[in-house]
Amino acid sequence: MPDRKTVDRLLRHYRAQERGVLARPCDLSIRRRFEDTAYTLCVLMGKRNAREAVHAAERYVGSPSPAPRQALEGLPGA
Repeated sequence: MPDRKTVDRLLRHYRAQERGVLARPCDLSIRRRFEDTAYTLCVLMGKRNAREAVHAAERYVGSPSPAPRQALEGLPGA
C-alpha cells in the first residue's frame, strides 16, 4: 500500500483542484492538473476511475467524504 501521507496530500490536491475546475471549467491548465492528480490517485489506489480511487483514498487515510456537490461532467471518474 502507498504511503498514507502521500495519499492524504494527493487527496487534498484533488479536492482543491476539483473546486478550481468547478469555478473555472474552461481553464484547460486547471483541468489537466486535476486529471493528472485523478490519474495518480487511480494508480496508487489500484482503481480504474477517479471516483473509486478517491473513495478508496478517503477510506485509506480515514478522512470522511465531503458533502455532495455538483457532478463534474466529462471528467475522469465523474
